[in-house]
Amino acid sequence: MRLLHNPLPPPSPPLLTSFKSHKKTSILPKKSSFNSHHKPLQQVVSTGVSLVLSLGLLVSAPISLALESPSSLLSSNSSLEVTCRDNEVYEKDTEVISKMVSNERIVEEAWQIVSDSFLNTSPRSWSPEYWLQKKDDILSSSIQPRSKAHDIMKRMLASLGDPYTRFLSPEQFSKMARYDMTGIGVNLRDDPDGNGSSKLKVLGLLLDGPAHNAGVRQGDELISVNGVDVLGKSAFEVSSLLLGPNGTSVNIMVKHGNCGPVQSIDVERQSIAKTPVFYRLEQVESGSISVGYVRLKEFNALARKDLVTAIKRLEGMGASSFVLDLRDNLGGLVQAGIEIAKLFLNEGDTVTYTVGRNPQYTRNIVAEAPPLITAPVIVLVNKSTASASEIVATALHDNCRAVLVGDKTYGKGLIQSVFELPDGSGVVVTIGKYVTPNHMDINGNGVEPDFRKFPAWSEVSNRLSKCHKQPEG
Repeated sequence: MRLLHNPLPPPSPPLLTSFKSHKKTSILPKKSSFNSHHKPLQQVVSTGVSLVLSLGLLVSAPISLALESPSSLLSSNSSLEVTCRDNEVYEKDTEVISKMVSNERIVEEAWQIVSDSFLNTSPRSWSPEYWLQKKDDILSSSIQPRSKAHDIMKRMLASLGDPYTRFLSPEQFSKMARYDMTGIGVNLRDDPDGNGSSKLKVLGLLLDGPAHNAGVRQGDELISVNGVDVLGKSAFEVSSLLLGPNGTSVNIMVKHGNCGPVQSIDVERQSIAKTPVFYRLEQVESGSISVGYVRLKEFNALARKDLVTAIKRLEGMGASSFVLDLRDNLGGLVQAGIEIAKLFLNEGDTVTYTVGRNPQYTRNIVAEAPPLITAPVIVLVNKSTASASEIVATALHDNCRAVLVGDKTYGKGLIQSVFELPDGSGVVVTIGKYVTPNHMDINGNGVEPDFRKFPAWSEVSNRLSKCHKQPEG
């Protein structure tokens, strides 16, 4: 139950936006996915995450995990079926359930996930009819032992021809679930409470990390950070609150388990995430124009906060135009990229579209507030500008907020989700792709720049003044 975000090519992991559980009664549904068996766990983009993650994460997207026991797999009179459960009981339940579930069922659930959500983007043809035949072939005989089931799933997913859709062993899934983007060694997930709101739960912990050593445990509910109530805030927002300089402390209020006590805990931060932002003020065109140059190396949990700081400082120093350097930026947390793009867009402008086989993954992501700056922008790109970077570049370009300068970008815009299976293993499945505000498919195509060489700022202003956004739809 988790979420998160390939050599050049591809330069970084695909845009991973969400973790999902395929257990019958996962406690982590963010939104109901495809059918009652798919429960999204958390969205972070590790680019893809994207986090990321694309991760974008990310996943997603966002990243999300957390667990409640799949009690429907237990008999109604099972002694393990209790209302309040601590983590120790949960882990014991998981071991019992893993042993109770047949290998055939695990393989069939992996098959079902692909059947419900896989988006084919490769030249290889794929159809529901072909996939149904694959299921009949695989399940025509007994599958023993568990390692054979895992091998079958690997081959089954490899037959799709998608390098990003793959099987994760229980060990690989566990490591992914504990990806840290907070600086204190925890991974958070959104846990809807059924009343239109959501709580934040600790999805994973770094063993012997700052939070673990301070007494935080998997499954704990996060209530506040430095006295700020986090109810209704996303995991991405709260991760930014937890970040801070190495060696400083952050106070968190947590509720242990579903029924445990509330505890105030001081956690000393460690240098896990580093700032990806570098900036300087430059005088160009004989000193007539002050340009704020900002280089963004990757999209991590610090990116948006540090970029805002850089832009405000450069404005205070007199910058009237800006250069956003995304060259060699392979992506990272997709959600960070989306939030950064919004800083430059007018309220209501489209950041990107997501497209998938399932309507859940088809939506229009828009800016919800006025821009941080309205000055003209040049975005520098090259062949290693990928993933979340391409989302930012095209969002600014298609909304007439920036011109692109440099070389054609890499072209990576797929969205992955991570699904947990009953035995603790998982599958990463391509479930969608990103499309630019001008309805161009990024993946496999890349984005052509407006200029190969650095233009005069008068030419930039002229180009932007004559730019017209395409209508929505």
